[in-house]
Amino acid sequence: MNTSIHTAPATRGPSDHDVRTQIVDAATAYFTRYGYEKTTVSDLAKEIGFSKAYIYKFFDSKQAIGEVICANRLAEMRRAVDAAIADAGSASDRFRRMFRAFIEAGTQLFFEDRKLYDIAATAAGEHWPSVQAYQRYVEELIARIVREGRESGEFERKTPLDETANAICLVMKPYVNPLLLQYNLEGVQDATLRLSNLVLRSLAP
Repeated sequence: MNTSIHTAPATRGPSDHDVRTQIVDAATAYFTRYGYEKTTVSDLAKEIGFSKAYIYKFFDSKQAIGEVICANRLAEMRRAVDAAIADAGSASDRFRRMFRAFIEAGTQLFFEDRKLYDIAATAAGEHWPSVQAYQRYVEELIARIVREGRESGEFERKTPLDETANAICLVMKPYVNPLLLQYNLEGVQDATLRLSNLVLRSLAP
């Protein structure tokens, strides 16, 4: 959680990487202990030893800080998915690995970083930019796998690509969206296997 990704909209005032990183790291630790919703910028200022006004020189709101933390965590999840599918031998294998990796990354966030999961849930509910970027990543990855499968002859080619990719996104959404995942944790591994099989059967030529 300490690798920092800083987006331009979150900043104002002097661009001091070290101070920004210090604020983000301290906020991450504080949110982990007390939760995002219950924390104020004043709480963070007191914890770090900065004035509230000084924090506002780098982040214009608590959400701006949460946005960076959320972007960092989602970037870690993307790297985990990319690593899981990197050496897949076929499009079908890549799809299975992708789906499983999304589930594993999401459940790990839920169980190991429960307070930070609250940030992800808030971000999903309020459509923060980091979540929108993550959703585009999911959609583009699915479309790429389907395209690869069609080019290799594994998948059918009659249905429009965007229609196929969108349908698969809908199938996966309850297990990829942080707001929905918390309600679908029971039997999630079995559900992932069954849904993967269902999707791949529908893609068969």
